[in-house]
Amino acid sequence: MRMKSFITLMFFIFLYAHGFCFPAIGDAPQGVEDVFLPESDGIKVDGWVENLEIPWSLVFLNDSRALVSERPGRIRLIKDGKLREEPYAKISVAHIGEGGLMGLAVHPDFPKKPFVYAMHTYKKGDSVYNRVIRLRDNGNIAVFDKVIIDNIPGGKFHNGGRIAFGPDGMLYITTGETFESKIAQDLKSLGGKILRITPEGLIPSDNPFKGSPVYSYGHRNPQGIAWHPETGDLFSSEHGPSGEYLRFGNDEINVIRKGGNYGWPSIIGIGKKEPYIDPLILWGKTTPPSGIIFYKGNRLGHLKGDLFVATLRSESLIRIRLKKEGAGYRVLKIERWFSDDYKNGRFGRIRDVVEGPDGALYFMTNNTDGRGRPRHGDDRIYRILPRQ
Repeated sequence: MRMKSFITLMFFIFLYAHGFCFPAIGDAPQGVEDVFLPESDGIKVDGWVENLEIPWSLVFLNDSRALVSERPGRIRLIKDGKLREEPYAKISVAHIGEGGLMGLAVHPDFPKKPFVYAMHTYKKGDSVYNRVIRLRDNGNIAVFDKVIIDNIPGGKFHNGGRIAFGPDGMLYITTGETFESKIAQDLKSLGGKILRITPEGLIPSDNPFKGSPVYSYGHRNPQGIAWHPETGDLFSSEHGPSGEYLRFGNDEINVIRKGGNYGWPSIIGIGKKEPYIDPLILWGKTTPPSGIIFYKGNRLGHLKGDLFVATLRSESLIRIRLKKEGAGYRVLKIERWFSDDYKNGRFGRIRDVVEGPDGALYFMTNNTDGRGRPRHGDDRIYRILPRQ
């Protein structure tokens, strides 16, 4: 027992000597406790689409057409609320662990510029990478157009994978550090970053690091990005450690600053140490947040302006109410919908949440990914509507 204690002590001394900082678990900056709402708040949930295989991302092309990615390498077309049997596109992917087909995005000038973007994992020789490709929409199918960005580190775990166009018309890409934590601090690596490029794959001249697509760094595994509807600030969700450095949980919501360093692996949680940027929200309990969206519509008027977060292990859809204060934000309330604890939610693992052109919220389960408990008809997309 004494030898184990000595080894543990020496391990922490080694980490401290190399600049690692471990705040107390539960050191949450938000100042509010999560509220559990198993039946949610003034809404009803309807089934929309079922029988999907490890869906990852949902995007809408217009009022009648939507696309959903399936991690084994298929993009499926949903037309007038019906899932078409034939894939919209098939992509050759390395479907290993968390890798495969992940995020989708639609060109901001669609359909004038009829392009759909997809991020996926692939193998080149013995190495694994991620890249973003562009497809041309041809109605019920899409055809390959070009590779937009390549040679992003890939692996069995921590591929990031979310892509989205910002209000500036640029494409933002979240990348994980593939369990090679040191690359998150390496500006020469594209892993553990949020990247920013043009729709053609070029590097914008106003990016923070000359000649680089890197927009922010020091990320472990960011899986959601969304822009505040009033301020235009970029928000991101990020997975905390799952055993690295003897830590668990500490999942985050961050406000992303141009050129900002978010600390991984030098800081876990709240470090209050320059030059690292601390999260807006930190959950000590394991949550793994995935897709996020600010609700902008009027159909669910009492939710307008709120941030919604899809979560995996905690099996809840989180609603966050924020208030802009000075240069930052104050968290007013955090609600965990569809669950009364930090696991065993009503719908299981939730991978993505988006707003549809009809003003409804749509969320997608991920129970067939090998970590969930599939139910009959899984995986599914659900639609949130006002309670009548």
